[in-house]
Amino acid sequence: MSIGTGIVLFVIGAILAFAVNVDVEWINLDLVGYILMGAGVLVFLFGIILLARRRQTETVTRSSVDPATQERVDRRSTSTTDDGTGL
Repeated sequence: MSIGTGIVLFVIGAILAFAVNVDVEWINLDLVGYILMGAGVLVFLFGIILLARRRQTETVTRSSVDPATQERVDRRSTSTTDDGTGL
């Protein structure tokens, strides 16, 4: 969700900065557009970092000896760490 929000903020900021030619006395729309574009980039990067951080996996290998056959047995278990916070 944060990646999409960052893209939306960037697009709205670009529209305000480059496409809208309205002169408003009490606010500078170009500056607001640049601020929204910067915020969009930050939110987008933050979303990418959170996405990469949530998708880490751990693999554990356990070795043991089967008492009946005296053979080495390797068991692997893989777990994915997912925060599940819905960010």
